[in-house]
Amino acid sequence: MPGPDGRSGPAPDGRSGPAPDGRSGPAPEGRRAATRPDGYEAAGELLRALSAPLRIRIVTELAEGPRCVHELVETLEAPQPLISQHLRVLRGAGVVHGARRGREIAYSLIDEHIAHIVADAVSHAREG
Repeated sequence: MPGPDGRSGPAPDGRSGPAPDGRSGPAPEGRRAATRPDGYEAAGELLRALSAPLRIRIVTELAEGPRCVHELVETLEAPQPLISQHLRVLRGAGVVHGARRGREIAYSLIDEHIAHIVADAVSHAREG
């Protein structure tokens, strides 16, 4: 049935559900989750946070266990300010968190899935 503006069918942007004019319609069950922008947005943010090679190396190192900044500096042979800057990006994206260990902060992965994503990406890149 047409809405108040005389249109019928899916919303102008291709989404189903309530349209700006108040109409709603059922979406096929399999497509409902696949077309939700929030899942794609979150995945995009995660991939952007992982887009720098040094951040990938940091995640790979943290997959082994918690590390303080000075340990990452030694292992990755990168300057401390650069490591701290990349940790800030990863923390902001919800990839790592820090726990105080005396005067230091030990960083660790929030979710082990991130380590698997990075390991798979590195493995795939080495294959090709």
